[in-house]
Amino acid sequence: MIASDSGLFTTLHDGLVNFLSNGLTGASWWQVLIVALVFTHITIASVTIYLHRHSAHRSLDLHPIPSHFFRFWLWMSTGMVTKEWTAIHRKHHAKCEHEGDPHSPVVFGIKKVFFEGAELYRAEAKNQETLDRYGHNTPNDWIERHVYTGRSRLGVSLMLIINVALFGSLGLSVWALQMAWIPITAAGIINGIGHWWGYRNFEATDASTNISPWGIIIGGEELHNNHHTYPTSAKLSVKPYEFDIGWMYISILKSMGLASVKKVAPRMAYGDVKPVADEKTLEAIIANRYEVMAGYAREMRAACQRELDSLQARSSDTSMIQAARRWLHRDDDKVPAEIKPQLAQVRAEHPVLDKMVTMREELRALWSSTTSTREQLAVDLQAWCRRAEESGIAALRDFSIRLRSAHA
Repeated sequence: MIASDSGLFTTLHDGLVNFLSNGLTGASWWQVLIVALVFTHITIASVTIYLHRHSAHRSLDLHPIPSHFFRFWLWMSTGMVTKEWTAIHRKHHAKCEHEGDPHSPVVFGIKKVFFEGAELYRAEAKNQETLDRYGHNTPNDWIERHVYTGRSRLGVSLMLIINVALFGSLGLSVWALQMAWIPITAAGIINGIGHWWGYRNFEATDASTNISPWGIIIGGEELHNNHHTYPTSAKLSVKPYEFDIGWMYISILKSMGLASVKKVAPRMAYGDVKPVADEKTLEAIIANRYEVMAGYAREMRAACQRELDSLQARSSDTSMIQAARRWLHRDDDKVPAEIKPQLAQVRAEHPVLDKMVTMREELRALWSSTTSTREQLAVDLQAWCRRAEESGIAALRDFSIRLRSAHA
């Protein structure tokens, strides 16, 4: 009897050791790593497609099948509640980089947001006023009220059990990676670095940046400046060299009848050059004002480069014009205070650049005005084009002619 009990204990012990070593799958370490990366990528796709583009910005509608899959997966892999994430993100856009922004590096500092972004999220999730004001039109069905909301620990615990069952003790590492993935990539990198470092296609009103032109690792969210410029667009890439993998997945879902895109970023259309700009031209310019200003910025940089080449040919000091090439095309509130005196001197010494800055601000007034009528703005646009084409500056003339070919 004792020998029988001993044999049973040995069998159970060996079985437990084997289970903890191999799990149910017996996968090798590299196979486990691949599965872990797939799991984290599904989580990223769920955040960008379901929480961000579908729930927070309503830029696409999802069929109930992918919608609930994403909701269930996020409950297990992050413990996040749709209403909380949606409300916090909407508040971020409403208060962007001002007091009340839940996770702005401008307000809290880059170190705080990068290293403690998840803590900032959890603190804001407890703010009932935020949830009430910004959490509208989020799921409120039976499963949301009785399973997901208030039971985040149950979801992530279920994920832990599944991972350990599949991979044994290695499943603990998979689970730890899953739990850290969103706090690092979304709360830290996107909310932090995405408002601090990178390149900008558009002079949006905030400091948002594109971290990378290839939005793969974080599902397309790397294109953060594009998103803040066109927040209701379901597609985050705007340049030919940019890639948004989240949009690729949305396109696949759309082809299967599982998603319906409601809005993407506008694109300026061009046709024949009109004798004079009219109200249709004005409408196109206002609708595509960020693209218009981005094009103007390119002309500004080119003009600075021509002035720089001229100075270099004369062996003159080029330090200030080099600063101008970097900063003159930027909005005044984005220029560091210590640079502004240099730009003022450059404008005083280079009439072409001064004229281009002045004309830029006059062009911006077309959509900044709150008192002028549509008819008056069209007259103002015609006058702007006339001054640009009579300025004697080739860049202004060509830019104006191109504007006169724009249509909605």
